[in-house]
Amino acid sequence: FGRRGPAGAFLAEHFGIVFSFRWTGAALACAVMGFPLMVRAIRLSIEAVDRRIEAAAGTLGANPLWVFGTITLPLILPGLITGAILSFAKAMGEFGATITFVSNIPNETQTLPSAIYTFTQVPGGDAGALRLTLISIVISMAALVASEVLARRVGKRMDIE
Repeated sequence: FGRRGPAGAFLAEHFGIVFSFRWTGAALACAVMGFPLMVRAIRLSIEAVDRRIEAAAGTLGANPLWVFGTITLPLILPGLITGAILSFAKAMGEFGATITFVSNIPNETQTLPSAIYTFTQVPGGDAGALRLTLISIVISMAALVASEVLARRVGKRMDIE
């Protein structure tokens, strides 16, 4: 995805999207690293759907899009939410891919883990690293609470615990 690579050159030329040394590259790196976790959670959720329910809806005259929207999607919603939260959690702690592909440019590609790393490399930067670590913990706890609230709402709506 560099400017001279085939994909990067195409995206930059036709759409104006540049990944190298930009925040878009940091987002892409985090997405690529979190994607396997998301896919796994969603796949397990899809495999748990009872196909007989979908088939019954089809025999009652529902078209496939309606079946997906009214039966399949609500049943896999907990897996979608779990996958998104797992991917977000992985992105929150992603250091290696970000530092490798987009560097650590302050106010451009710097993520929370790379900012903590920068503070630990500067004499007297421990207070800044501690503040960012506390912010990271608060964000993680908020994501955990949001996950539980959403799971309970979906569970109540679907009469599952």
